[in-house]
Amino acid sequence: MAPWHDRAGFTPALARISHAFSILIAAVAFVFPAVATAGDVPTFAVDPSWPKPLPNNWILGQVGGITVDWQGHIWVIHRPRSLTDDEKGAALNPPRSKCCVSAPPVLEFDADGNLLRSWGGPGEGYEWVGREHGIEVDERGFVWIGGNADNDNAILKFTLDGKFVAQIGKIAPSLGSNDTTQLGKPAETAIDKEANEIYVADGYGNHRVIVFDASTLAYKRHWGAYGNKPNDDKQAPYDPKAPVAQQFGNPVHCVKLANDGLVYVCDRINNRIQVFRKDGTFVKEFFFEKNTLGNGAVWDIAIWPDPKQTYLLSADGENNEIRIIKRDDGSVVGSFGRNGRNAGQFHWVHAMAVDAKGNVYTAEVDTGKRIQKFKLTSDALK
Repeated sequence: MAPWHDRAGFTPALARISHAFSILIAAVAFVFPAVATAGDVPTFAVDPSWPKPLPNNWILGQVGGITVDWQGHIWVIHRPRSLTDDEKGAALNPPRSKCCVSAPPVLEFDADGNLLRSWGGPGEGYEWVGREHGIEVDERGFVWIGGNADNDNAILKFTLDGKFVAQIGKIAPSLGSNDTTQLGKPAETAIDKEANEIYVADGYGNHRVIVFDASTLAYKRHWGAYGNKPNDDKQAPYDPKAPVAQQFGNPVHCVKLANDGLVYVCDRINNRIQVFRKDGTFVKEFFFEKNTLGNGAVWDIAIWPDPKQTYLLSADGENNEIRIIKRDDGSVVGSFGRNGRNAGQFHWVHAMAVDAKGNVYTAEVDTGKRIQKFKLTSDALK
């Protein structure tokens, strides 16, 4: 009698072998789960325990800026004057409640959330800003901060320990988008280490990027949208159906430098990132969520730390998400976050930074008043 075959042509013995082999594969997959492959899109999980509780009964107000230095330390500048009476109850006279007292404006944390250093506020030889906005730390050991109150038309330079060094501009009225001695409520700065230059996103009052020597503070160059000369003509409110704006809106909210020499600028209210060469030559622009009104969809940028700097991460404080964008073509390949106050959610996510290990740090203003850490969960650094 001929051996029995099933309809697929398997003998019973072959079927048993196939079944056993399937079980073996399943067992191996259980013991050795699939790992992310190199080149994956970055994905993240919030670390709800970061940072560790602040000492001295301290509390944060609106967080106007956040950055990561060359050591992997996280620097924050917040706004003590944004705290409400119930938040700073222990500081009132007489005290209203047991908690709290404002932390100093500038704080330095390690990647584990330990507070390492704190300082800031009015001091001898300089005038402190009226509303803290933006912080950058360079590898020469200097901290650069700005502000966006009405007369905050300067960038202040300090040592890591908070000793005042120098400043660009003055705490005084602005002189407009083509003045080379004064700023216009600058939002953020970026350091070009090789050229020893500081780029300023300028800002809430002016409509430009401006560059100075980081040591002598001498003026170098400036430009507006599309690399053109900026002007301060009154602009119509943003309209997604209107022709695109030929000038930066207010605020020019961020500036970032990539290793290949490209300069990325946040034109927040116009929902776009404009890309330039270091001499101000316009290269291209990317639009995001063009129907977004209110405060706009492009608040900050962080450049991904893989060797090719493949991605941009962009904070959107109106839609309260962070987009993951391919740097070469501006396509959105992922996002995380939503509006809310639970861990991993945002209310007015205002600024962001990323460390060399791919951890993302975010800062919130308005009533958000917090910083968060998101750990990298994919293999996206190769």
